[in-house]
Amino acid sequence: MSAQDEARMAELTALVELIRSAVQADGGDLSLVDADTDKGVVEVMLEGACSSCAISSSTLQDGVERILKDRLAWVTEVRGSVDEDADMSFSEALGRGSYVSRF
Repeated sequence: MSAQDEARMAELTALVELIRSAVQADGGDLSLVDADTDKGVVEVMLEGACSSCAISSSTLQDGVERILKDRLAWVTEVRGSVDEDADMSFSEALGRGSYVSRF
């Protein structure tokens, strides 16, 4: 891995951790699945309460994708999936949805 790739992965990991804390506050989780630093393609997964949240696709597109593309110039595409095997969390039981509008 080149120095540029290592720097990009470090930036990406730090940013995903920042976003992740907001998602966790709503009972969900966000994990980095894969990243191609040459092509600019990042793959993430929403888990926990986010897996069955009605706005999970909005969280991915309007939140995670927007933030990654805005803050990391090399990111060209964000692919997201949802872990549908996740159990319902307490925040979902309370009716709270997950969103990343705090950034």
